[in-house]
Amino acid sequence: MQTFPKKRIEIVVEAPLLRRITARLAETGVGGWTVVPVLAGHGQHGDWTAEGQIGTASQMVMLITVVDAVRLDAVLDGVFALVSRQIGVVTVSDVAVVRPERF
Repeated sequence: MQTFPKKRIEIVVEAPLLRRITARLAETGVGGWTVVPVLAGHGQHGDWTAEGQIGTASQMVMLITVVDAVRLDAVLDGVFALVSRQIGVVTVSDVAVVRPERF
């Protein structure tokens, strides 16, 4: 089966920032994304867990999207403008897809 190279972007941020990020993705022409809850993690400031939290103010989410390489810089510039002032992690990895017209 033929595959096509793309870029996968994963963005972990506090839930209240999600709407601004999805708006920025739409502005840069990203056609789709998936959001999943983040239950726990460990990083520079130690352990973090969602256990016992009430409400969404400190809830973390991961947004996943796949884009064409030519669109990558524009997407990252828009996202970084938001995430750089917040708690968040942005990663980019190479992926192969089987239906390139979806991205």
